[in-house]
Amino acid sequence: MNAEFVNPFIAGLMNVLETMAQTTLSPGKPKRKQDDVARGDVSGLIGMVGPSIKGSLSITFDEALILNIMQNMLGESSNEIDAEVADMVGEITNMICGNAKRDLAEKGYEFGMATPVVVSGKNHSISHQVDGPKIILPFNHDLGKAYMEICFDK
Repeated sequence: MNAEFVNPFIAGLMNVLETMAQTTLSPGKPKRKQDDVARGDVSGLIGMVGPSIKGSLSITFDEALILNIMQNMLGESSNEIDAEVADMVGEITNMICGNAKRDLAEKGYEFGMATPVVVSGKNHSISHQVDGPKIILPFNHDLGKAYMEICFDK
């Protein structure tokens, strides 16, 4: 997968969490992902379609990390992944993709974004409706991990 496509999504995640939730993540090493099992507790998934690209992005958070992000972002605390946390994960997913869309448009790649879908629970599945290879990128924080998955038809 082309780093030119992946880097705007990484930058979007880092930017959204740093500016909106005062949360800094440390990126780990990307690798190919062969299964559909999520590595965390709650995931946002969004599809992207354009004239020359079709793909999807998911962002998955460990429970302790997303509850801390909620506290930082909204000033509200929760003891569990509930409807409000799920809504926030969907919004974070949308913002990450929106940042990447803007950056990729400057390079000539145009695409539309679907409405994010949020799934939660231990060992939930993330199904990218795209034929290309899946890349998973881990991000570390003291309170847990986040995982970004990117899949493009190209």
